[in-house]
Amino acid sequence: MTSTFTALLCLGALCRTPASDSLTEILSKPIIWAKPNFMIPKGRPVKILCQGIPEATEYQLYFEGRLSAWQSPRQPGIRNIVSFPISAMTLLTAGQYRCIYRSGELWSNPSDPLDLVVTEMYDTPTLSVHPRPEVSSGDNVTFYCRLETATNMFFLLKEGRSSRPQPRYGNTQVGFPVGPVSTAHRGTYRCFGSYNNHAWSFPSEPVKLLVTGEEALKFPPHSWDPHLLTTNTEVQQDPALWNHTAQNLLRMGLAFLVLVVLGYLLTEGWLCRKRIQQ
Repeated sequence: MTSTFTALLCLGALCRTPASDSLTEILSKPIIWAKPNFMIPKGRPVKILCQGIPEATEYQLYFEGRLSAWQSPRQPGIRNIVSFPISAMTLLTAGQYRCIYRSGELWSNPSDPLDLVVTEMYDTPTLSVHPRPEVSSGDNVTFYCRLETATNMFFLLKEGRSSRPQPRYGNTQVGFPVGPVSTAHRGTYRCFGSYNNHAWSFPSEPVKLLVTGEEALKFPPHSWDPHLLTTNTEVQQDPALWNHTAQNLLRMGLAFLVLVVLGYLLTEGWLCRKRIQQ
């Protein structure tokens, strides 16, 4: 009877494993982003924000794999967010961040990485687009970013869009081929030079790309389609976070079912013994 009861409880994910003495439940990962942006000029302030489930009671921030700070939310609830401020961005604060949170005795999985970049560290590059800044839909263009001082990496970004910068390796100049272009590629572009992923130069002067032609619903095949970031969205909703309550309700239902089954088995055993005695 005892083994049957234990097995039923384990089916409801409510038991501990004797070997590891750890709960089988794992909390969903939090969301991490930077405000106002993941690119911060040298000396400017920035906030790193971490959002967990409504029941989160403690957060920890990790910088380059090491514990950097921790705190508890001031007002736990549906918008359970904590802020880790950085008063002045420098080379020492630029790098990769992750955060985790605790609910009861459980700790969440770590968040996706947040790469915080410090800018205005080197000379200013120049950006140009060839064959010309005004093209027709379906044409191919190339952005050229040049820096007088030698570097080893360049980044191209489109302004007004939360996009992952496109990197290229080079010494003093690199080309960023884009195309076939559609009207979705219209916009203002800037480039940066860098010696690593987290320390960039001053931004180049902006270059506008004008694309004429039929409106496109999506990027054409083989064009540059930047991956969306989660680092500068004000408040984001991750369905996995809010499924935590539903999972708890499901486990409570399973536990209730276990009790009903156990009561039934006990009753049947008692009636069986009574019949035998009679």
